[in-house]
Amino acid sequence: METDPRQLDTRVKVVTPENIAFQYHVAGPFRRLPAYLIDLAIRVGICLAALFGLSIVFSLAGLGNVGQGLWCVLFFLLAWFYGGVFETFWNGQTPGKRMMRIRVLSVEGQAINASQAVLRNILRAVDSLPGFYLLGLISASMNDRFQRLGDLACGTMVVSEEPHWLRGVAKVNEPEVLRLTARIPAWFQPNRSLARALAVYVGRRANFTPSRRIQIARYLGVPLRERLGLPQRTHLDYLLCALYNRAFVTDEVPESGAPDAAGTVTAQRVEGDPPLPAAVGSVTDQRGDS
Repeated sequence: METDPRQLDTRVKVVTPENIAFQYHVAGPFRRLPAYLIDLAIRVGICLAALFGLSIVFSLAGLGNVGQGLWCVLFFLLAWFYGGVFETFWNGQTPGKRMMRIRVLSVEGQAINASQAVLRNILRAVDSLPGFYLLGLISASMNDRFQRLGDLACGTMVVSEEPHWLRGVAKVNEPEVLRLTARIPAWFQPNRSLARALAVYVGRRANFTPSRRIQIARYLGVPLRERLGLPQRTHLDYLLCALYNRAFVTDEVPESGAPDAAGTVTAQRVEGDPPLPAAVGSVTDQRGDS
């Protein structure tokens, strides 16, 4: 796999051998620090509770040294293997990382394996030198994926999980949108980039006022209106919703050659043409969308 060298922000693009690009937002120090503190608090809490419980139980049995020995074993395991075990079985997350919505992945965008999870956490001791994770912070500031030495050695990176704004297929049942949907030519089939833009717009349009919708929709709606040969008075907000309906929701089109109310002749949808999937994640096709 290869990565995109033109990085302007925290996004990293990973291109697979199949020419599919995945975009990730790498997590910086200020996103990872709270996760580390949460995990540290959990480990300290477990150690204190275990020390108190083991001391009472084994002291009553006259085996105080055994209790101390077990506590030392528990402290060792938590100090060196807490993060590795959780990241192995929780798909790159610890409790702190899950709460902060970050995850460890390989630099190829794949899930990390057990050896990567354990080793990157053991090497945390090196990153903490000479104190306050100074060596790790210097290393993270010198590369575009914010990788500390443990990440560089294991080929891993920490990414932010984007919130899922859209869930399933949105329903746009406004009468004006439904009427305009019937006027969209049957040959219209958006590429992946356009389909994602339509899905994001429809998913978020409820957060905008009608005037703001027009202002946002005109950047995409005006060229699409001209491409489809629709009248100048076509409502741009409704147009984007109608295109979304045509791409994701409905397969019904007017009969072939039948003019609609505006005199536009539409063609029959080709039988067997699969509709685009409704997924709108951060996956883009690099095969030459136009």
